[in-house]
Amino acid sequence: MRGGFGGGLTRGADERTQRERNAEAPHIPHLGRRIVALFSPYRGRLSITAVLVILSAALGVIPALLVEQVFDLALFPASGGPNIALLIELVALMIGLFVLSAGLNVLQTWLTSSVGNRVTGDLRVRLFQHLQSMELAFFTRTKTGVIQSRLQNDVGGVASVLTNTFTSILGNSVTVIASLVAMVIIDWRLTLVAVVMLPVLVVVQRRVGQVRARIAAQAQESLSTLTAMTQESLSVSGIMLTSSFNRADYETGRYADETTRQVSLQIRQAMSGQGFFAVVGVIMSAVPAVIYLLAGVFITGGVDITAGAIVAFTAVQGRLLFPLMALMRVALDVQTSMALFARIFEYLDLEPAIVDAPDAIDVDAAPGPVGRIEFRDVSFRYPGAGEDAATLHNVSFVAEPGQHIAFVGSSGAGKTTILYLAPRMYEASSGAVLFAGADVRDLRRESLLDSVGIVSQETYLFHASIRENLLYAKPEASPDELEEACRGAHIHHVIESFPDGYDTIVGERGYRLSGGEKQRIAIARVLLKNPPV
Repeated sequence: MRGGFGGGLTRGADERTQRERNAEAPHIPHLGRRIVALFSPYRGRLSITAVLVILSAALGVIPALLVEQVFDLALFPASGGPNIALLIELVALMIGLFVLSAGLNVLQTWLTSSVGNRVTGDLRVRLFQHLQSMELAFFTRTKTGVIQSRLQNDVGGVASVLTNTFTSILGNSVTVIASLVAMVIIDWRLTLVAVVMLPVLVVVQRRVGQVRARIAAQAQESLSTLTAMTQESLSVSGIMLTSSFNRADYETGRYADETTRQVSLQIRQAMSGQGFFAVVGVIMSAVPAVIYLLAGVFITGGVDITAGAIVAFTAVQGRLLFPLMALMRVALDVQTSMALFARIFEYLDLEPAIVDAPDAIDVDAAPGPVGRIEFRDVSFRYPGAGEDAATLHNVSFVAEPGQHIAFVGSSGAGKTTILYLAPRMYEASSGAVLFAGADVRDLRRESLLDSVGIVSQETYLFHASIRENLLYAKPEASPDELEEACRGAHIHHVIESFPDGYDTIVGERGYRLSGGEKQRIAIARVLLKNPPV
């Protein structure tokens, strides 16, 4: 038999294998539909934003169209001198449109930022809540740093996409469409020349996006590894271990190697597609020169085209460059973010191994006395262990309410395992665990956990005050109840001797206290909870 939690990832070859498995983003069915569903609670704000974006984008094109009127009707009319009155009207109208468009931009930016950040917050809370429902075995086989990376790095990585993508796609699409319509109105022949390369650019952009998505998945996995290294090595326990074995240089080397890999991936991700965008920029910037050349050919050939039309067309075409580049960048960002969304939804799709039965009952409704625990031929094997590596094999016993039972055995005999099977933190491989006369699988886990108090060998205290650590068990407890629990654990006088008493900060995992003091505070915390068992 063996104790402990088992199933954890090891360093070296196993760690590299795991990283290679995670290098590609997982396949998540209906990913796009699920991302869109995240915005459902904010449909109203998005609708208002859409109207504002469309208005702002459309208004931005009108001044370019007015340029033709400025040249052909106000500055250089067919007969007579410049029409100053008309010029003033047109200029005033253009300025007014600029001011109105800027105001609409500010308002829609506030709305999109509000929606995007709320969706990001909702997603982070939803992921955290889901992870809280996972069974203990999940956390024994998954590094804490990896979990933290999903919550912080992955969700944080999609935040800008959630905030800016909607308005960027909508606004730039409207601008592109409005600009193309305006160009066709001015001269359809020049428009054909201006857009002839667009289909080729779209095809190349899709290919670049696929490459960036793969690199993004690898970069995020490397960042996850760095987060795990930081969490392990720079915790109090990690520093104590590193110091006791004089392995600081080794840990620094591991971190430096992974950082080098991360930097390389970030550089590749940053440079991926830069050549493509440089080519796009050159092509779009060269179009006005081609338009001038073509206009000269038209005029030489007797085609009727005015100077105002040429200036207006190049102004509108110049306005087409930014939204086209922005749309292509957004398309790449979306493809890149899909790898992060896939990693997030991979965790959201994890099914907890231990869930309540549809007809589960509360402990109070169980047939036997609350506090009675019975093991009937219970066998247990930790996840990932071999068939012949059972920790418990056909264990049977009964613990009556008020009875004190001690389990004696060698290290790894399964004493701790029994404690975790009783409140169903683990599921028995075979046999049955009964609490209050009912199979624990027929009881609501929340009710079962409320009925049991556990003080583990590895005492966990939050980096907070002694009072806050105690109140975690019973937030509404009075000062007298706190003192009574601490007296019962023989720690009250020790706490009172501290300069800050119950407001003393215990430090990371309680390392400012001695081992015995931590254990007694943990006992006091359970006494304050006062469960039946």
